[in-house]
Amino acid sequence: MRIDIISVVPKLLESFFQHSILKRAQDKGIAQVVVHDLRAYTTYAHKQVDDYVYGGGAGMVLMIEPLDRCIQSLKAEREYDEIIYVTPDGPTFTQRDANALSLLGNLILVCGHYKGIDERARELLITQEWSIGDFVLSGGELPAAVITDAILRIIPGVISDETSALTDSHQDGLLAPPVYTRPAEYKGLKVPEILLSGHEANIENWRMEQALERTKKRRPDLYQKYDSGK
Repeated sequence: MRIDIISVVPKLLESFFQHSILKRAQDKGIAQVVVHDLRAYTTYAHKQVDDYVYGGGAGMVLMIEPLDRCIQSLKAEREYDEIIYVTPDGPTFTQRDANALSLLGNLILVCGHYKGIDERARELLITQEWSIGDFVLSGGELPAAVITDAILRIIPGVISDETSALTDSHQDGLLAPPVYTRPAEYKGLKVPEILLSGHEANIENWRMEQALERTKKRRPDLYQKYDSGK
């Protein structure tokens, strides 16, 4: 899989993709993440990529022209399955969306900045829009990094233990059950005996019960969706 990210401040993303799981995914040749500086695609003086809002008002808007040039340049080299704009007014990105995108080949992620991007860019260029929550950040770089991480980590071969990603919270619509490691007792708190029993069926039943209880208590909205979908 290849993910191209278009940004006004590409250096914000450099460190994120040069460490841990995402770096290993690229070193293994499983995934490729390329960050593009939008300013390299403008014809305006002083590398300008934004302008004032038509109709007045505070803030600046990313212009459509450099975005279009950048995207067309990328599309001339390869086909893309989706061109994604990360924006706080998009639908909320979920694990199910990450799973679906992980099955695709090439993606473009467009990072908004300032007041966002010209609406015509959304109409002409963008095929999907996602938000990571009901809040506003200074730019789309962090959401793009979050979405990229969520997608790449579930691609086979990225994580050494591939079953680990399949037991994460939200994979089955529930929160993950509590987990423990050594020591078996710490400051009077003990690991549940069932986890030390070695009885796999009983352990799995316990984990399912805990996942249901934790989801019902902490995320009743998720539990309701899960319960109604059974």
